[in-house]
Amino acid sequence: MILTTGGDIGPGGQLDPRPVLIVTGLVQEARIAAGPGRTVICSSSNPTQLRSLLQGFDPATVRGVISFGVAGGLDPVLESGDVVVATEVLGGRNRWLAGSALSEELIDGAGLAGQRIVRGALVGVEQVVPAQSAKAALRSETGASAVDMESHIAAAYAAEADLPFAALRVISDPATRALPALAVNAVKPNGNIDLAKVLRGVARNPFVVRALVSTGRDFNRALRSLRGCQPALILERGSALAQAHHNRNHGVARRSAEAPVVAVIGHQFAAAGS
Repeated sequence: MILTTGGDIGPGGQLDPRPVLIVTGLVQEARIAAGPGRTVICSSSNPTQLRSLLQGFDPATVRGVISFGVAGGLDPVLESGDVVVATEVLGGRNRWLAGSALSEELIDGAGLAGQRIVRGALVGVEQVVPAQSAKAALRSETGASAVDMESHIAAAYAAEADLPFAALRVISDPATRALPALAVNAVKPNGNIDLAKVLRGVARNPFVVRALVSTGRDFNRALRSLRGCQPALILERGSALAQAHHNRNHGVARRSAEAPVVAVIGHQFAAAGS
């Protein structure tokens, strides 16, 4: 779903009036990202749907691509609420470099709420694998700091269109915490929570409540941090994004990833349980 479009020409007649394309997975992320000068696409955490949306989107209408939202932690040092600005994105056999100028502009704008901001690699996956062991395996194989389900698709789209690309992701579920199976399975295709499924699951296993509450707290903390990063999306027209030839993305071959894959997210248990 394309949730919002903004492309007003800023004061002084800056060089490029086109909006930036912001790619998100969740409706909550899209609402945070929305604003003037931004077109927001929300995949509902469905990689197939995201590819379909991007396939029908004209890259000539935007001046750059930013992947924005929450992510699963792979680096055990990172905690929920920590911000990762991508140096590169890995996906299967491919690797895309993030534009350094655009990434630095995000960092310059994101430190307004006291968040911890780190630079690191992101890895993109197609399905949720919430176990700690799977996170550790993905970290060992790729060296990535975090994992999500949109950045690799957004990076590939930007590379194909020769657009500058960057990614800013906030840790929701840390590497040291497993996501409860109920938290994963109760997410509807539109990103909302199936409350009936949650209640049935809790009735069958009341001990899952503690894990759900912890997941909800982590997700709430991540969303607060993500809101603090919203000013980072207010980019100067004609600055880093106007220099696309300095920020091109390069897909390069890398060895095949055979280890289990991990994905985001505590998802909407913040809304359901906290």
